[in-house]
Amino acid sequence: VYNAGEFLAPCINSVLKQSFADFELILVDDASSDESLSYCQQIAKTDSRIRLIEKDLNEGVSAARNIALDIAVGSYVTFIDGDDLLHHQL
Repeated sequence: VYNAGEFLAPCINSVLKQSFADFELILVDDASSDESLSYCQQIAKTDSRIRLIEKDLNEGVSAARNIALDIAVGSYVTFIDGDDLLHHQL
């Protein structure tokens, strides 16, 4: 997450609404200067599957993803950018 405030709600909601529910969603705020961190803090309180990492220094997408990989506990990992959406199958 880096300054993706206007896209975060649709992105995160598209993940949370998937039919597969046994996952962890790791949000790494890479020192955003917009409202991204505030939104992530709010949404993390609503769902126990969400883990939020708050960075003080912007180090870029690779560093943020490596932090998430270090704490991930699942068997499979995928990366989603703040402006991505997961589409539901009918």
